[in-house]
Amino acid sequence: MAPSAEAFRDLFMLDPEVAFLNHGSFGAVPRPVFEFQNELRRELEREPVLFLARRLEGRLAKVRESIARYVNAESGDALGLVPNVTTGLNAVARSVELERGDEILLTDHEYGAKRIMWEEVAARAGAKIVVAPLPRPALTEEEIFAVIAGCVTKRTRVLFVSHITSLSALVLPVARLCALARDSGAVSIVDGAHAPGQIDLDLPSIGADVYAGNLHKWVCAPRGSAFVWATPEARSWIRGPVISWDWSWSGADAFQGRFGWSGTFDPTALLSVPAAFRFQREHSWPQVRRRCRRLALATIEALEAEVGAIPLAAPLLRSPQMMAFSIPCADPVRVQKYLWQRHRIEIPGEAFHGLALLRLSVQAYTSEADCERLVNGLHLAVHPGRRPSPG
Repeated sequence: MAPSAEAFRDLFMLDPEVAFLNHGSFGAVPRPVFEFQNELRRELEREPVLFLARRLEGRLAKVRESIARYVNAESGDALGLVPNVTTGLNAVARSVELERGDEILLTDHEYGAKRIMWEEVAARAGAKIVVAPLPRPALTEEEIFAVIAGCVTKRTRVLFVSHITSLSALVLPVARLCALARDSGAVSIVDGAHAPGQIDLDLPSIGADVYAGNLHKWVCAPRGSAFVWATPEARSWIRGPVISWDWSWSGADAFQGRFGWSGTFDPTALLSVPAAFRFQREHSWPQVRRRCRRLALATIEALEAEVGAIPLAAPLLRSPQMMAFSIPCADPVRVQKYLWQRHRIEIPGEAFHGLALLRLSVQAYTSEADCERLVNGLHLAVHPGRRPSPG
């Protein structure tokens, strides 16, 4: 049986005075994984040449194999290791051969940094960004798919979508969308920053040409650990982020080489990924995720009743542990600051397509008391002077 949220609090190093409801931004590392990484760092400092020049390559190969098992990839050879999804997707985006007039199709829920990335890539090639406006609120998978499919043209060269969108926390129908891209002759690239650890992954069944995932968020590995998975065809044209040692376009290890040595760096975050997998196995993580989802759904219902919050998606389209909702106010940043300053609640809030949006993250250490603090604090922020309903 999985430990309680209170017991998990002791396994993380978060400030006990803070209701930390923003795991989705940067994650949080469990104490055993943190200590495992620190031991690796001590080993690195004892003999840097031995660690980096003689042993690292073999160790990273084992990390790739462990990730491959976790996402059901055919082998570690299909994976490139990167410090984060942004680095990996930049390598991919700048490798796509685009011509003037080609179209890159995104949704209007994509992470802002990726929108900037594609705008720069498009500007250099003379290509065009096409944005599919997703329905708000999103009620069915079918309506999401129909909106995106309606934006595909004969000029669509790239279809880029998130598996789980960042601020809005929607689960998009990526397998259907990748099939659509394939039928249209477009390259499908999936931003999986928030999926590993929240959703059981079977990457080949998704059918993407490229899939990039973070491990420092919901897998709870140290920051600086992510991967790029690609089909054999895509591996033949992806350049990798940095030209350095091991760079090659031929040979069985060419793809790993192009994502290999980028210069001197601290590889201990990547080497700690198996420890994060082990931590979740040892703590009944499927039960943890189910408990987190129940708590998140109950909290959204309470926010609807007490605050007038409106969920951004129907329950089936919400990610398992991260859910977004709008609140009746004009300035979500002010509300976010109020929650932090007055109630020590850490939660992101932004203006989003005319909505005041907040995003709730529920992780193993999140307690019912944390979520009740959010409901009460938001009630005071949005309805000052009106007493909340008795619990």
